[in-house]
Amino acid sequence: MQRSALKSTERRPTAVPGTLDDRACWQAVVARDAEANGRFVYGVTTTGVYCRPSCGARLPLRRNARFFASCEEAEAAGLRACKRCKPGSMRLEDVNEQKIAAACRLIEGAETPPTLDALAQRAGLSRYHFHRLFKSATGVTPKAYATAHRDKLLREALRTSNSVVDASYEAGFGSSSRLYEGAARALGMKPGAYRSGGANMLIRYGVAKCSLGLVLAAASEQGICGIFLADTKPELEQELRTRFPHAALVDGDADFRQLLGKVVASIDNPRIAGSLPLDIRGTAFQQRVWAALRDIGAGETATYAEIARRIGKPKAGRAVGAACGANPIAVAVPCHRVVGSGGKLTGYRWGVERKRRLIARERDET
Repeated sequence: MQRSALKSTERRPTAVPGTLDDRACWQAVVARDAEANGRFVYGVTTTGVYCRPSCGARLPLRRNARFFASCEEAEAAGLRACKRCKPGSMRLEDVNEQKIAAACRLIEGAETPPTLDALAQRAGLSRYHFHRLFKSATGVTPKAYATAHRDKLLREALRTSNSVVDASYEAGFGSSSRLYEGAARALGMKPGAYRSGGANMLIRYGVAKCSLGLVLAAASEQGICGIFLADTKPELEQELRTRFPHAALVDGDADFRQLLGKVVASIDNPRIAGSLPLDIRGTAFQQRVWAALRDIGAGETATYAEIARRIGKPKAGRAVGAACGANPIAVAVPCHRVVGSGGKLTGYRWGVERKRRLIARERDET
């Protein structure tokens, strides 16, 4: 009788620790929501086992499920870890990574950007700790991430909507006046010009010799929007036309020549590149990758997998490679510092030999 009573006590915990919401926890279990992993575990009184919310085991009856804030609390109640989902094996880094990934999806799915306090509360972290983790994982602040995502929606909406006003609402600006306030930053031109394919956009450019052959620098009113490397001027001009097919391309004036000189100098001295005014346009994902690239110091390298982890997308190594290949601003956005596993020099938009020389030069100078 005594042994039977003890067994019954171990397998039927009645206390729900912490401030967990039973209803929300159960919904997460039913949905096998991986984003809830790390927030709680659930125990099954009839089997004496506790699992992650995403566990693929057979769903228990609701009346037999109990929820715990940690594995320790579940084990203190007499439950043992599931051998299938191994809830006790999740590292803190994995838990935080999932929380940041969930925050990114929350930002992307919201009609208006969630506040920092709301995001931190949803993640179960302090405001300061969440902000630090988010920036470390994505390379940008939550506010900058939300801005980049809305800018992406705006670019997509302007291509398909019947009017600029429709596009502004589709992208979540709320009014066309707010759209025009941020249009220069988001698009590098007026919304109407972007919608027409940049037909009214003016881009100044120039070509000069550099230590890697020839370099073309192009700039909009907002800053440098292209730095290309090649062996011949026709190759460079063709790349510029491909990048900006509807823009008005004109030779740079004397002021632009000074900017071109700084670009040439930055190829030999990467520290100068950080002071160049840039007009970088891309998707939200590309912006996150390019921001992470600019955090790689001169003389250092990072693998595609490392960059993927830094932006909170650990399985997006190939997508990171594609974003590096789409980078239109050589050296100033240093995609040449990204290498394959084991330090292998993989592809480079402007030639692997240029990549090799850039990395070797930077290492010699540091």
